[in-house]
Amino acid sequence: MMPIEEPLPTSATVARLSTAARLRGLLHDTSPGAAARRDAVFVVFVRAASAAVLYLSQIVLARWLGAGEYGIYIWVWTLVTLLGGLSHLGVGRALARLIPAYRDAGNLDALRGLVIGARWLALVGGSVIALAAYLVVRFAGDRFLAEPFLVPAMLGIVCIPLFAMTDVQDGLGRAQGWLSVALVPPYVMRPVILLVTMALANAAGLPMDAATAVLAAIVASWASAMVQTLMVQQRLDSEVPKGPRSYQFGTWIGASLPLLVLHACELVVQNADLLILSAYVPPETLAMYFAAAKTMALVIFVHDAVGSAVAEECAALHARGDRAALAAYARSAVQWTFWPSLATTIAILLLGKPLLWLFSPAFTEAYPVMLVLSAGLLFRASVGPAEFLLNALGEQKWCALVAGVTLVADIALNLLLVPAFAMHGAAAATAIALAIGALLNGIVVRRRTGLDIALWSRLLRRT
Repeated sequence: MMPIEEPLPTSATVARLSTAARLRGLLHDTSPGAAARRDAVFVVFVRAASAAVLYLSQIVLARWLGAGEYGIYIWVWTLVTLLGGLSHLGVGRALARLIPAYRDAGNLDALRGLVIGARWLALVGGSVIALAAYLVVRFAGDRFLAEPFLVPAMLGIVCIPLFAMTDVQDGLGRAQGWLSVALVPPYVMRPVILLVTMALANAAGLPMDAATAVLAAIVASWASAMVQTLMVQQRLDSEVPKGPRSYQFGTWIGASLPLLVLHACELVVQNADLLILSAYVPPETLAMYFAAAKTMALVIFVHDAVGSAVAEECAALHARGDRAALAAYARSAVQWTFWPSLATTIAILLLGKPLLWLFSPAFTEAYPVMLVLSAGLLFRASVGPAEFLLNALGEQKWCALVAGVTLVADIALNLLLVPAFAMHGAAAATAIALAIGALLNGIVVRRRTGLDIALWSRLLRRT
């Protein structure tokens, strides 16, 4: 009997084997920095899963609700995201600095106080903001909101305290290295519960309108927050010994306020176009714009994933004083950001109309919005994760200044262009603001660190 000859592996098989081998090596690697690399891979995986689930949930909601009701729902959730993200005063981001500082100093009293006090601060702050927002909408909402927005807005405000607490526990989990606790409940569990709740509501014969969708969002927000709280508390009970607590609110606020400014700028830039557009167009147009912007936002995943993966290594190279390695690594990060972003942009634009059709056949009218936004996103990608680099190298103040300028430009451009050009004006304003921020970040990186990272750095040398 002739021996059976095994076929030669194809290049695709070799690539799969090579990838699998690298993943196995990463899982068993005990060298310095291996844990950080595994964390980065996990973050990318969860973010990818979250992006897929979120996108699917938006398509399903748009189909169930119809364009008008869907437009009202996304306006309400944008408001919740903005107010919930600000109501904890930036403490959620400050935990990444405060927890390691207390832990390394052996100050367990302050650590125990922080992990309890930060969550209470989020709940109290979120409740105060929610009450204020409810009173404004209840007694003055008809002055700036159309009648269909009022009830969903008042319902959505209920989500703010738990949204704020989830944000803080996200920061707490990241600071402690509990990435599943930090990421899975808000980014995967919440949209899944939302879809399940909406399916149950549909099966029960409830009206498929914005109010029902907001009620489903309340269930999803509270359920995911409660699960996350139980997961966090279980980890704390097992890893942080019980004892007295020290509540250093002044220290926490002092550390968080600069980060709050930066976070506020980011949140407003991300949502200003939608909020300003809502004052000039009907909910149907708002829904079209959101679908187009949400689809193009998939490109941002590349930028954020690379930034999260390279920030720690950039900080380590800077601390060692290895300038040549830092420059090479930073330039590589730009390549890793731009070319995949370009490929992703081309793929999304080629599939743009079918993707928008999934929301509703009428949504294909928003395809030009995707073309305009793609220009700003690619210009941003051409400087790579510059803001991550600035933060890693201790240039947070300059990063915050660029964010502030970008915020002002974004709001001004939206106020200027939206009244005349509606959703196309909002897209143009956002794209220009992204380009301004990228240009300023590239200039700041070059002048503060001496690193020419932008793909157009030769032009910068002439300035």
